[in-house]
Amino acid sequence: TMTIHSDKHIVDVHVRSGVYSSDTIFDYARGYIATRLFIRNACFIIKIDKEFIPELEELGRLAFEKKTMRTVYSPNNVWVQFQSGNSRLGHFKDWLLYGKAIERLCSGLPLYQ
Repeated sequence: TMTIHSDKHIVDVHVRSGVYSSDTIFDYARGYIATRLFIRNACFIIKIDKEFIPELEELGRLAFEKKTMRTVYSPNNVWVQFQSGNSRLGHFKDWLLYGKAIERLCSGLPLYQ
């Protein structure tokens, strides 16, 4: 499921797929995306690259398109591949940078940036 909070410039994406479930926050106001993978019990954070990540309005349109016209192919799919490196727990400075929405999602989990 996807929830778009246009007033806060935040998108919440919840994928429920058993052990492969995840929650993702697109925080367009701060410029970061955080994904919590439940199977890994970790949080992955990337900076939004406008060349590859659609704008907030475009993301909503793509979600609507995918839901209503499942047979139509859209070349604007977003795929991200993470390479695990060193992890660390978030600190006060991290949460100032990433914002409250990502802090709520990732607090207490190892962060991979």
